[in-house]
Amino acid sequence: MGASEENRPVVTRFAPSPTGFLHIGGARTALFNWLFSRHHGGKFLLRIEDTDRARSTEPAIEAILDGLRWLGLDWDDETVFQFSRAKRHAEVAYQLLEQGDAYKCFATPEELAELREQQRAAKLPMRYDGRWRDRDPAEAPEGTPFVIRLKAEREGESVIEDRVQGRVVVRNAELDDMILLRSDGTPTYMLAVVVDDQDMGVTHVIRGDDHLNNAFRQLGIIKAMGWPEPVYAHVPLIHGADGAKLSKRHGALGVDAYRDEMGLLPEAVCNYLLRLGWGHGDAEIISRDQAIEWFDLGNVGRSPSRFDFKKLENLNAHYIREADDSRLAALVAPRVETRLDTVLDDDARTLLTAAMAALKPRAKTLDELAEGALFLFETRPLSLDEKAATLLGGDATALLEKTGGALQGVADWTVPALEEAVRQVAEDAGIGLGKIAQPLRAALTGRATSPGIFDVLVLLGRDEALGRISDQIKQAE
Repeated sequence: MGASEENRPVVTRFAPSPTGFLHIGGARTALFNWLFSRHHGGKFLLRIEDTDRARSTEPAIEAILDGLRWLGLDWDDETVFQFSRAKRHAEVAYQLLEQGDAYKCFATPEELAELREQQRAAKLPMRYDGRWRDRDPAEAPEGTPFVIRLKAEREGESVIEDRVQGRVVVRNAELDDMILLRSDGTPTYMLAVVVDDQDMGVTHVIRGDDHLNNAFRQLGIIKAMGWPEPVYAHVPLIHGADGAKLSKRHGALGVDAYRDEMGLLPEAVCNYLLRLGWGHGDAEIISRDQAIEWFDLGNVGRSPSRFDFKKLENLNAHYIREADDSRLAALVAPRVETRLDTVLDDDARTLLTAAMAALKPRAKTLDELAEGALFLFETRPLSLDEKAATLLGGDATALLEKTGGALQGVADWTVPALEEAVRQVAEDAGIGLGKIAQPLRAALTGRATSPGIFDVLVLLGRDEALGRISDQIKQAE
């Protein structure tokens, strides 16, 4: 942080528009703002930019709040709703008018359309030509609607020392006199954002680099009002694996889809988003505490990041292996219930928790955990999938019968004792353990893949395991 900023407590904000879900790019913006404020012992504020009344809905607002909570991004103070502050926004527009830093523009929509057409034909940049900038408002017929426009600087240049993009310079001649207040008295987005940031005490504006041009236009309001300029950090957008701007086909879905449809854990999503455009040496697995300790804007890259689902899933697999078994079971239980169209009782949930240690080394998502756990709750006789049925062909039934007999004699139903008994069968038959394990797996789970076969035997319990083996032997007779 620069010397001039050291005495200003850090205040960041996340300001989504509630016109849909919390999209994954917005989630990363929120994460960066949250981490920066927490790193510096400051505040992270939330503002809902709900000025588009037709598209701003309560379900959309709740989806954003729900997504932030799921990611563990708590905000300080009350949530600010932009629409409720329209009177304050208008007040600033009229103050600028009074100061001579803004003016009334009576240009009609038809005039402006004609101007744009002329500029298009002449291949000129399309911007307002300032036709009412220096005219006396009295020249307009009484009662003519007007907008209030900012009297933008025309000479020189504006400079932003952006924390991510570096020094960015724009000639003031390229900036037009933007509208602050529409003819119906409602504020524009440009005005509302600046006023809200000032009133909320925002010191650092961390957002996507698609807002970089807006920053120069917003600076005009800030300077005219004599307000402190925030520190800007415009973060490159996320791209798909093909290098194109992230879209729905790449994964620009709501955070809720990553949780509900893809079965990802919030810590994995946060860790992945953190590494999309930011780094700390070679660290890939970064805990929340480490992220707070290490995060600063200096390590945010200037190039767009590429979203890679395989990397995200691999990261999720790591966090599944690290997760508490009871927590995982609680997350997996509804997915099992949906697949089996049943409700798991307390005993079933206890079994599911016990199974996590065996299931999680193989799973990348909560859905894979749920699929892997289904065999525990299926009713006898099991229906076999195609691969499992193949494993029970030929000599497999005879081996299964010998194995079942050996298991009948096991008094201590534990992994070591069960393994010893099955190994003895393989040894007596002069075959490898796998030759017995595969048909045994098929009989016990109905599938060709499962956790370790001795874990399966223990989880099912003596009676259920022996019953399933017996079922398959009977069906083969």
